[in-house]
Amino acid sequence: MMYLSPEEWSALKLSFKVASFCTLVGIVPAIALAWLLARKQFWGKALLDATIHLPMVLPPVVPGYLLLLAFGHNGVIGHWLFNTFGWSFAFNWKGAVLASLVMSLPLMVQSIRLAIQLVDTRLEDAARTLGANNWSVLFSITLPLALPGILVGALLGFSRSLGEFGATITFVGNIADETRTLPLAIYSVIHQPDGEAMATRLIIISLLLAFAALLLSNYWSQRMQQRLGYQSHA
Repeated sequence: MMYLSPEEWSALKLSFKVASFCTLVGIVPAIALAWLLARKQFWGKALLDATIHLPMVLPPVVPGYLLLLAFGHNGVIGHWLFNTFGWSFAFNWKGAVLASLVMSLPLMVQSIRLAIQLVDTRLEDAARTLGANNWSVLFSITLPLALPGILVGALLGFSRSLGEFGATITFVGNIADETRTLPLAIYSVIHQPDGEAMATRLIIISLLLAFAALLLSNYWSQRMQQRLGYQSHA
């Protein structure tokens, strides 16, 4: 059994904590945005779509720096939140959740949007002709049929959060037991003398988590295709 030091366990537990909160907080906005982009036409849709996916093409330090400007102690939003509610995001694990959410939201939205687009709109129209309102159609037809895609989106968001580095270190720093998640721990130990063994263990854990996430994502993608009547020919 692989031996992990207290420092490694701390990074691993913090990574799961941040990723879990990121997924729980982000899944509802991701579903709402995905449904909006998949089912509605409105002015500014292309701009909203581009804004959501912008973190995927930007260097990660850019969203991190923008978060620091907005949610830092002297930022407009961060200053207001601290004075009004006593909330602080800079240099603590809640800020790591926020940074992870910004970076993982595009993946969640992308997967869920595709799942909603694959739901036959004729089923939704048929439900409306039988008297169902839009909320009933959403919760009884659209979301149940898109559930595998929603699970894939949640899993991808969770996995992306586990691997988040650039935005996190820029926004909340690299503080042991507070913001030092698994990627930051790897970064830290490779700059330490005799840190190769610890880095190797953490990298192996990262690889195992990544493979598990990809396998589960592939499984649920196939389930989604089968549920919607599309058989994979891979």
